[in-house]
Amino acid sequence: MSAALETLGDDGTAEGTTAERGPATMADRAYEALRDALLVLDIRPGDPLNDEALARELGVGRTPVREALKRLEADRLVVAYPRRGTFATAVDITDLAHLSEIRRTLEPLAAEGAARRAGPAAREELRRLAATIEALDPATLDARTLMRHDVAVHRGVYRACGNPFLEDVLVRHDNLATRIWCLVLDRLPRFGGHVGEHVELLRAIVDGRADDAARLAHEHVTRFEREVRAVL
Repeated sequence: MSAALETLGDDGTAEGTTAERGPATMADRAYEALRDALLVLDIRPGDPLNDEALARELGVGRTPVREALKRLEADRLVVAYPRRGTFATAVDITDLAHLSEIRRTLEPLAAEGAARRAGPAAREELRRLAATIEALDPATLDARTLMRHDVAVHRGVYRACGNPFLEDVLVRHDNLATRIWCLVLDRLPRFGGHVGEHVELLRAIVDGRADDAARLAHEHVTRFEREVRAVL
């Protein structure tokens, strides 16, 4: 699991800080590493999470790991049972409709907000991200790597919208949707195209085309739900 315990930056690489909070604490690092491993199912649904073993693997103390697990429980990514321990939560396909209902409303709001309010630095970050995504060759990358790029795009857009409360809500719901996506990843025929369609969205945001950005975000979420249902 060591390779999984890296956190994702805006280009899908490891990062060492948490957004808007400066240098990451040990608890932040543990949280981000475990969260991302849970998202892409490197930690499988139902797997037990032993704080002592995780602390050794992450190279931190047990206290930061315990703090991280409490945050992950609030995110609905892990569940703790008295006298039994802590486990990765199950992935429930029936949650797809509920998550999509929320995301169809809020993803366009974030994309529109980013197009209207993002500053020069944020737009440059999204421009670089669009170039990274456009340069990807899906034929040479495994699905998990592509998924990590997908997650990085969503986090970049949420951060650029300038509303930390909206960002927090969307990150939590996108995390849960990503776990559903990863559950059926090997059955999806065009996942590379799904990631690649982010380029148009990112450029709409960078150019300040708020209406286009909102429309493209709505279409992306709708297509996600349709493609997952098609392989169930």
